[in-house]
Amino acid sequence: MDTRQRTSDVLIALAGGSSERVSVGEIVDSLRQQAFALLVVVLGLPNCLPMPPPIPLISGLLLGFVAVQIAIGMNTPWLPPALLRKTVARADVARAIARALPAVYRLERISRMRLAFFNKPWGMRITGVLLFLIAAGLLVAPPFIGQIPLGFAACLVGLGLVERDGVMAVSGITFGAIGIALSLSFVVAIVGGLASLFGF
Repeated sequence: MDTRQRTSDVLIALAGGSSERVSVGEIVDSLRQQAFALLVVVLGLPNCLPMPPPIPLISGLLLGFVAVQIAIGMNTPWLPPALLRKTVARADVARAIARALPAVYRLERISRMRLAFFNKPWGMRITGVLLFLIAAGLLVAPPFIGQIPLGFAACLVGLGLVERDGVMAVSGITFGAIGIALSLSFVVAIVGGLASLFGF
């Protein structure tokens, strides 16, 4: 019997609860057997909307940390205890989830098991490397809107892993390539501007 949780069910559970704040550890625990895939979705989600610094930076660092663990073949994610104790306002979590759920529902309706090699060990390792590149793009993304293609890419890859839909994962990787190109062009423009300013 397939005991996988739908992404929407996990997100709804995260938004619920009586406490005003929720710890990172509680979020990871709620992801259960699909922790890696759903953690990728959760880390990509805040970046699907215009967000001020340092949210893209923090998301990028955490996503990179998770991506490395996927790439080296770990079965469950490990996060530093100090990070697991960090808390965020549940209201903020609920707000982001409420905005994302309509799109998540639509993607879940069209998803099905395709290109299953993404769920094999070597496929997961490749996915981890590609997610690391997406995370690196988040670190240098243009402020406020530059992270949106990369956040959407991470969500698509994570959803593809949850739903065992390789086509969705490939779509996420494609969006990631676009986002990385935009981030690199931003970096090149900044470096070029500084070089002109200082006469290099």
